[in-house]
Amino acid sequence: MAEATSALRKPVFTKVNELRPGTNGHSLNVKVVNTKMVMQRGGGRPMGPQSRQMRIAECLVGDETGIIIFTARNDQVDMMKEGSVVTLRNAKIDMYKGSMRLAVDRWGRVEVAEEPTDITVKDDNNLSLIEYELVSVET
Repeated sequence: MAEATSALRKPVFTKVNELRPGTNGHSLNVKVVNTKMVMQRGGGRPMGPQSRQMRIAECLVGDETGIIIFTARNDQVDMMKEGSVVTLRNAKIDMYKGSMRLAVDRWGRVEVAEEPTDITVKDDNNLSLIEYELVSVET
């Protein structure tokens, strides 16, 4: 039987203004503009399922094409320091009250950018402020 070798391919990076509702599999390099903790629950008991701390933060991230709110969970919150550049891999777009939110679930990865990049954020194009409406189409 022939051995199949698959070479790792370089990721194709998406710009913020190219994000659309309901899409996933995005890789982005973004700069963290600000971070706001929206939920923090600590473990009340030392053992059991309630012992784990749960944190959720809404982080405004962007690049030279626009900005969007990124929902950081648990360990991701620690990497989202204001002014830092992060790489989001396998990110998806979640809808919250008709607006887009960027998120990375357990199949994706959030990491501080390896190579130092200076990103000038375009803050007048906030994709999270655009409200979408779900329309049913009859066939």
